[in-house]
Amino acid sequence: MGSSAKLKGSELIAKRWAKALIDLADEDGGISKEEILAELKDINNNISSSKELADMLVNPVVSQEEKQAVLVRLFQSRLMPIVFKFLTVVNSKNRLGYLEPIAQEFQKELENSKNIIRVSVTSAIELDDGKKDYIRSKLEEKLKKEVLTTWVIDSNIIGGLIFNINETIVDNSIRHRLDNIGKQIIKG
Repeated sequence: MGSSAKLKGSELIAKRWAKALIDLADEDGGISKEEILAELKDINNNISSSKELADMLVNPVVSQEEKQAVLVRLFQSRLMPIVFKFLTVVNSKNRLGYLEPIAQEFQKELENSKNIIRVSVTSAIELDDGKKDYIRSKLEEKLKKEVLTTWVIDSNIIGGLIFNINETIVDNSIRHRLDNIGKQIIKG
């Protein structure tokens, strides 16, 4: 199995777990999904700050019971009950290695439910705030969503813009146009 197939599989697993947690939160309207997301990020930060802990939690030789004891000691008193229960279920299904992508997918689901989309915009030069605001407003108008933008500079694109919207690339760069012209010339 290739790495892209594996990535897609882990992404699918993370999406399923994130969706399950969203559904649990929806069942209890008093639970803040933003707080759940903050706690998921906190768990990931705690785990990633200790290589020994991270390795132990994904080590198949370490029993689920031993992992559970560590999770109880580290997180039970600090987390909302729904998040701690979710963490124990993730452990019981040997999915602790997916906590970070689950948090990322949970954030995507939360943003989607709030009609928010993240867009990465690549330009050849630094854009001033006025141009950034104009581009963001045009994206919001076109996508009919609130747009959170990340700005990237890549002088190799020569000019124009490249948009990455949910892993879909819209390449309006001069380099891309020149590549297309070159391909058409070669075809004859």
